[in-house]
Amino acid sequence: MAQITGGAAGAPHSIGAMLQGDDLREATVVVVGGGQAGLSAAYHLKRRGFTGGEGENERTFVVLDAAERAGGAWQHRWESLRMATVNGIFDLPGFAKPPIDPDEPSRTAVPRYFADFERQAGLPILRPVTVTKVHHDGPDAFVVETGDETWRTRAIINATGTWTNPVLPRYPGQESFDGLQLHTHDYVAKEKLAGMRVAVVGGGISAVQQLEEISQVATTFWYTRREPVFRDDDFTPEGAGRETIAKVVADVEAGRPTGSVVSYTGLIWTPYALAAKERGALERRPMFTAIVPDGVVEESGEVTEVDAILWATGFKAALAHLDPLHLRNDKGGIRMIGTRVAGEPRLHLIGFGPSQSTVGANRAGRAAVGALLKELS
Repeated sequence: MAQITGGAAGAPHSIGAMLQGDDLREATVVVVGGGQAGLSAAYHLKRRGFTGGEGENERTFVVLDAAERAGGAWQHRWESLRMATVNGIFDLPGFAKPPIDPDEPSRTAVPRYFADFERQAGLPILRPVTVTKVHHDGPDAFVVETGDETWRTRAIINATGTWTNPVLPRYPGQESFDGLQLHTHDYVAKEKLAGMRVAVVGGGISAVQQLEEISQVATTFWYTRREPVFRDDDFTPEGAGRETIAKVVADVEAGRPTGSVVSYTGLIWTPYALAAKERGALERRPMFTAIVPDGVVEESGEVTEVDAILWATGFKAALAHLDPLHLRNDKGGIRMIGTRVAGEPRLHLIGFGPSQSTVGANRAGRAAVGALLKELS
């Protein structure tokens, strides 16, 4: 049974007619996901007069979070990712971060901060609850299915992030590899790879971070599909940051699939990137063409022996539970108007597209609640 913390399109008939009593739960708004974006939305719902929990009145809400405890994806980050290394955690609304030791792992510091926020705000969060499917219940409501319960709601704010949807490319011979294969999703610490020959695949921020630290204890080979581009200028929120957001907004408003963060920003010469360069770890190789039991096949046809492959190949938005709503167009994208899905005025995606950053997630949570107030009035 879930624990609470803090205070198909065109269905022929209503779910309410099929489910009765304890089988059906109701809330005006269901927030899916309890990371930074979901917490921001919950805060603004409560601030605008919504009450936590169930009920048939016009202003109730609940947060369904798949994790067992507070912290969103941060609780799963690798052990060596320290607060001094992360790109920045923007304060949750109305609750400034306390002083944090820069040497503390982000996987403990951020979840502690999130848990304190949940307690202070008194948010109605049910966990662990995994949403498996969302579909329509007539023209004015949604059905949200979980493993154990079914919710009926007038509106959904989806904040499921990307952590549960890692991208794992496929290459010929991948299943034949005798060594260790793992994704950033599974990476914990460099010690597990000490003394090995490790292929690190990926050209993003996490790939460079992990490449740098693994190269301290192992022989590394860096593979990317495209030549990595490092910025020569300073990346500032006021300059390049605004320009990046504008590009992502243009993509989602046009219904185009969004790329990785680095595809918009390029790589930055951070201290860990400079350390990797000095160590010689940033000698990039073109992607290998196949995998054999004891290594990878280079573009030249030569085999490079490796003991492990780390797929630092990123994540995509975890939206499979929304598939019954048929949101994606023929380009594979989801067209958005602000935080709202075009054609679905009561469905908002936050922590998605231009709001994947922590500051963006905060703003998107507030914007989604403001828009829903107009729709639900």
